[in-house]
Amino acid sequence: MTTKEDLLQLGLSESKAAETLKNAKLSATISGILKEAKPLGQISKQKGILLYQLSTKLKPQVAPNAPLVVKYIMNDGIKTEPQLSAAIEYLLSHSVKGIEIPAFESSCGVGVVVTIDYIENAVSNVIATHKEKILAERYGFAVGKLLGELRSSLPWADGAIVKKEVDLRFLELLGPKTAEDLAPKKKEKKPEVVKAPKDAAKKTEKNEATTAQDDFSEGAETMDELLRTRAHFHAVGENYKTDGYVTTPKTAELLKSHVAAVGGKVVTRFPPEPNGVLHIGHAKAININFGYAKAMGGVCNLRFDDTNPEKEEEKFFTAIEDIVNWLGYNPARVTHSSDNFQQLYLWAVKLIQKNLAYVCHQRVEEMRGFEVQMSPWRDRSVEDNLQLFEDMKNGKFDEGEATLRLKLTLEEGKVDPVAYRIKYVPHHRTGDKWCIYPTYDYTHCLCDSIENITHSLCTKEFQSRRSSYYWLCNALDIYCPVQWEYGRLNVNYTVVSKRKILKLITTKTVNDWDDPRLFTLTALRRRGIPSEAINQFVAKLGLTMSQMVIDPQLLDACVRDYLNIHAPRTMAVLDGLKLTIENFADLNLPSTADVPDFPSDPSDPRKHSVAVDQEIYIEKTDYKPDDTDKSFRRLTPKQTVGLKHIGLVLQFVREVKDSKGHVTEVIVKAETLADGEKPKAFIHWVAKPVSAEVRLYERLFKSKNPEDAQALPGGFLTDINPDSLTVLYNALIDQSVAKSKVYDRFQFERIGFFCVDKDSTSSKLVFNRTVMLKDGGASGKN
Repeated sequence: MTTKEDLLQLGLSESKAAETLKNAKLSATISGILKEAKPLGQISKQKGILLYQLSTKLKPQVAPNAPLVVKYIMNDGIKTEPQLSAAIEYLLSHSVKGIEIPAFESSCGVGVVVTIDYIENAVSNVIATHKEKILAERYGFAVGKLLGELRSSLPWADGAIVKKEVDLRFLELLGPKTAEDLAPKKKEKKPEVVKAPKDAAKKTEKNEATTAQDDFSEGAETMDELLRTRAHFHAVGENYKTDGYVTTPKTAELLKSHVAAVGGKVVTRFPPEPNGVLHIGHAKAININFGYAKAMGGVCNLRFDDTNPEKEEEKFFTAIEDIVNWLGYNPARVTHSSDNFQQLYLWAVKLIQKNLAYVCHQRVEEMRGFEVQMSPWRDRSVEDNLQLFEDMKNGKFDEGEATLRLKLTLEEGKVDPVAYRIKYVPHHRTGDKWCIYPTYDYTHCLCDSIENITHSLCTKEFQSRRSSYYWLCNALDIYCPVQWEYGRLNVNYTVVSKRKILKLITTKTVNDWDDPRLFTLTALRRRGIPSEAINQFVAKLGLTMSQMVIDPQLLDACVRDYLNIHAPRTMAVLDGLKLTIENFADLNLPSTADVPDFPSDPSDPRKHSVAVDQEIYIEKTDYKPDDTDKSFRRLTPKQTVGLKHIGLVLQFVREVKDSKGHVTEVIVKAETLADGEKPKAFIHWVAKPVSAEVRLYERLFKSKNPEDAQALPGGFLTDINPDSLTVLYNALIDQSVAKSKVYDRFQFERIGFFCVDKDSTSSKLVFNRTVMLKDGGASGKN
């Protein structure tokens, strides 16, 4: 048992020693290291530090060879931290291949003596290379760059001696520091970044969630850039180098066959369950799995986890594949867990034969909760288990009457997870062939092995199942992939649970899975969100382990950036007021005018033609019948206003009202911009328009977290925003967009970005508002 005195002997401070003792796992490792070291001689301060570093850096794959490293530390073969790191790296790289002592000693510099003369010469050479820049920048020169180069050329030198020599050479070259050298340097102004709301930076420690970050500083502009620079995963075939990976006597052979099977290329998979449509969180999973394979020149499979036949429908299979393609990815293969039902069954039999699985009759509630008791059927004979499992397969038990369980305890304390359960439900692909179906925990890793997956990328909640992943593959002596976890993505002001979305649909709160108020990917596409903007949004969030809860406005910002240069502009009036130009005939205007599709880019030649007529329509909000509001800059009885694109200035003449006193028309006269005074504002307008339906969407929920039971004891359905959808049935759209197709996107000038909805008909278009031109902020407007 490690004592405080042991830790002090290793060079730790009193506080560090006390903190270390609280870590039972590390304390046990230190105890084992000291047990090996003490018989080999006196532990000096330098050796103590190295032994402690060895304890902290030791990975399970290297642990059996720890005595070898201890021996070299104690006999002065390993004297520095770089040597220790190199020794551990060698052992990690050869944990499967086998260790050769000469190669080990060479890899970590055992016996290499770095003289002072050698250090001086190396420093002189590096200084000479950068002399001109050092003289120019003086003590502002980045010394770290020099030290990095010296570490490469002097890997086994004492870092303190090298740094001391560099400082001496700087002093000889530049002389003592001047007042200017000592003056604080001005900080360069950082470029602006997209900001989230101030209150969105709070963190929820309970679920390790990072709430809407202040910016996208952790990410990159594209998934390719992100995954090339931030995804530090193992090389193909080097599975054994990763934390927690378990090796067996067959690992080397299996990895060799695996590398040959994949041709040395990365193979990933995206494994959705086809019992609902994909949501914004799945966009991250799709981009990471397909994106990493693409960035590394590999391939990614789309594998349907179809092991729950009662919840799966064909429309979900179709929708999932469609969305993957929409995001820009093409699966190398489309596979199904059910492809492997026979092999999975045979492996289950093998586990029973090895006494690693058993048939249990406990009810579900007896297996869950705290202080779960071991099953009373855990120790029945292999013969009995084989017969009972066969009986399960042949339909001799009712549902819930028997399960097959694995003899395994997970990290989270879960005892003997279920591998098979009974379900008398026909499967969409295998029909009535099976009445026993494997669980995800059992199926997932084995299908990964069958498909030779190199990197099993999944969200962090599966970290607690990593041990069962490795245990199952190794228990069956089959190739074992590596599981890597990343933080899942959630969004404020919405729900993504399939059960909750189904509740929204059945209560007619939303229309279907693709209702544009939802954050399913089909809904976002229908709202007009471009797939390119979603991919960029995911890339900007970065590759973190923390669960993320993001405000929708961060996605909206990416959408605006994309649509601003890809969605052509047009004019539309959502709530029209008729204007009649009484002197129109005197103006001699053409019947049409050309308007640029992208006026912000003068080099873009694309344009469309708009009608010019005596009768036009403007937004009702662009006219006020009085002049009391001095901040109002548009049309009033005393104030002129300009019309965009045709250079006309309108002046009020008189109003036309209906029997109830409502203004139904305004008579104006016009003059060209060249002839009159420049107005305070120019407004959009339409002439000879077509009628369209326009749907304005806002956030579906009023609260950031509609699933917070404490804040909403009545449930998420009590938090619905009554103004989440406003329908305008008679919006007026410019004729140039009358023949638009579903999913065509436009910027309605001064209003927002809109997309043609699938409910459109040949006689009337329907538009969905994608996002407003500017961030809706706290109002929740999208």
